[in-house]
Amino acid sequence: MELEVFKKNDVAILKISGDVDLYSSPQVRNKILALLAKTQKNLLVNLKDVSYMDSSGVATLVEALQLTNKRGGKLRLYHLGPAIRDVFELSRLDKVFDICETESQALNGIIAE
Repeated sequence: MELEVFKKNDVAILKISGDVDLYSSPQVRNKILALLAKTQKNLLVNLKDVSYMDSSGVATLVEALQLTNKRGGKLRLYHLGPAIRDVFELSRLDKVFDICETESQALNGIIAE
């Protein structure tokens, strides 16, 4: 698994590549906590290159959503592939998370608020 961080318009973007499972989700969690500890309140997560996500990966993103909400920020997911989208739809988390198709849609939603 690989993690990359970018910034656009004062919004942190975390790009995750590879599988997010029991073994790799702690790395994702630590990266998100580090980003949010630096007064960052808005976070976009690019899941385009994630091929597999288990319940621990989903739980990590739920925790990140709770943290951003608590800080008055927004967390948006985007570029979900079919397999990852299915995980969120089957668990009905697609109703909980803001899920966008593209980075520009995700950014516009945050910048406009």
